Amino acid sequence: MIRLPRLAHLGVFLLLFSVAFPFFGAPKVLWVLFAIPLALAVWIERSRTRVSESGIDTRSMFSSRHIDWADVRGLRIPKRGWLQLHLADDSDASLPGVSYDRLSALVEASNGRIPDPFVEPLDADAAEDAEDIEAVADENAAPGEQTPKAEGDNGTEGDKNS
Repeated sequence: MIRLPRLAHLGVFLLLFSVAFPFFGAPKVLWVLFAIPLALAVWIERSRTRVSESGIDTRSMFSSRHIDWADVRGLRIPKRGWLQLHLADDSDASLPGVSYDRLSALVEASNGRIPDPFVEPLDADAAEDAEDIEAVADENAAPGEQTPKAEGDNGTEGDKNS
């Protein structure tokens, strides 16, 4: 389950503290200001995304939705706000509580159904070549010796004076 951090309630407490001062000045009228921190606390507790074997369940302040894995076509990462799933009917579904910094938790929870956008996929030929190179390097290495690095890959940036 991916949800808003519990630390967000600290902001609700500070807002509650700030609302109290006007309330003490005019309690008969400004008591309604306490509804703002209360609504914010309910929003923090209710907004979440649950990833399961059957699909994704989203829950926001006023609605809930289940999305089957068969309906998911892709993932959109907006500049601001929650991540969005692109669905088979060409609509988008927002994932409450899943922002860009929680993308790795979503990828891990989906068990590979949502691919990691930061991993560059290898084609079949490149994957075979990489395995062959590793196998040859391991065969040529003496016991207890590390495999040599590629030429020019010694961890230094080279001579900066030239």
